[in-house]
Amino acid sequence: MPARARGTAGWGRRDNGGMDGTDGTNGMDGTPEDSGTPAGGRGAEAVLHHARALVLADLTARRAAGPEAVSLLEEAVSSRRWWLEQWADGAAFVPGLVAQDVQDALLEAYGRWPLCPLCEDPHALAVEPELGPDPHWVCEARGVAVAPVGSLGPGPEGPR
Repeated sequence: MPARARGTAGWGRRDNGGMDGTDGTNGMDGTPEDSGTPAGGRGAEAVLHHARALVLADLTARRAAGPEAVSLLEEAVSSRRWWLEQWADGAAFVPGLVAQDVQDALLEAYGRWPLCPLCEDPHALAVEPELGPDPHWVCEARGVAVAPVGSLGPGPEGPR
């Protein structure tokens, strides 16, 4: 019976001389997995998919995830791919940036989104920090964090 490797992802793996890429290479040409992105060559895509999922969850929670909004989300994710390739250390900032990109695109095309659930006077929530990790939707009128990006609950529907 082969020995099991210790570590979070190593259980059940066998040492086969790295033929399957478990030696820190991509398994094809010996290129290191870490190609400048936070979690290796596939890390950038994982970061982008995570950001997409968070913003899509917020669009869905506010019933704004129609085909047009999802297309705007896809465009935002695509444009942040280049940004992330240029600055891999900024991976933690991508969800907030994608949220802002979608918010800006929706404003231009359809109106304000997401609307603040705390105030009677309709206004959009803002993403804070503008460039930083752990982005939240914030009511700037009250100076209160409403929810982390990706955890926006039901509230006023769609862009206005």
